[in-house]
Amino acid sequence: MTLNRIIWLASFPKSGNTWLRLLLGNYFMPRGEEIHINNIFRFTTADNRQDFFDRAAGRPFEAANPGEWLAVRPKALRLIAASKPGNHFVKTHCKIARMGGQALIPPELTAGGIYVYRNPFDVAVSYSRHLGRSIDETIGAMADANAMNVSAKGIVSVLGRWDAHVESWIGAQGMWRHVMRYEDMTADTEGAMRGLLDFLKVPVDHGQLRRAIRLTKFENLQKQEKAEGFRERPEGMKQFFASGKAGGWREALSPDQIARIRAEFTPALQKLYPDLFAETGSTTTST
Repeated sequence: MTLNRIIWLASFPKSGNTWLRLLLGNYFMPRGEEIHINNIFRFTTADNRQDFFDRAAGRPFEAANPGEWLAVRPKALRLIAASKPGNHFVKTHCKIARMGGQALIPPELTAGGIYVYRNPFDVAVSYSRHLGRSIDETIGAMADANAMNVSAKGIVSVLGRWDAHVESWIGAQGMWRHVMRYEDMTADTEGAMRGLLDFLKVPVDHGQLRRAIRLTKFENLQKQEKAEGFRERPEGMKQFFASGKAGGWREALSPDQIARIRAEFTPALQKLYPDLFAETGSTTTST
């Protein structure tokens, strides 16, 4: 069955996916309604939703290994695609790849994709907090070609290396897609969103756009989390919306960590962040 309905909201973890979903949700919700951090599910879903895997398996789903997850994923994705009558947004952290003979991002279910990427120096700092692991361990995970995130019930997000993840999406052939850079989103949120809405062929409602940006300012998201908690926050993580700024890595990473990230991801940094590549070269060689 072909259900080309999913517009993927894709990213490597800690690259701005949650913020993007909240921006889009508050833009598209009817006037007078708001999307908060804990009702974001009203606007969009995700490819790791437990309830869809339960329905696909016909029982409470739990996988002992990635093979068991992969056997159920195609049916779960078909249910997700069919869950709304038209094109709709679905969050994923999976890279575009084949595994066990099947596409992790199936073309027959895909209407398009929006991909957000963030520089790996800031990702390492934020992802370290997310995983509850040291920055050195996190850099190792970002450089692991076989990296996966696995839920308590065995639902998998296939990540791989940070650079391979980014390239799988920005270099995807034949997919109607839009690429966004986190740093551009923080520097000019309105401009970045206008570009996205143009890609989606949606007329820009200036008042609605500014309202969405106001509602999703980082300090507002922090206040919501402090008051209500955040249902997507990993167990043991103190704060999901911790900083959000671009460039925080300069105070958080050691020269050795900067050098390691630079060495691991040299080609991607030269292509995507030539200024940062040059900066980190001068920084690491001067210590």
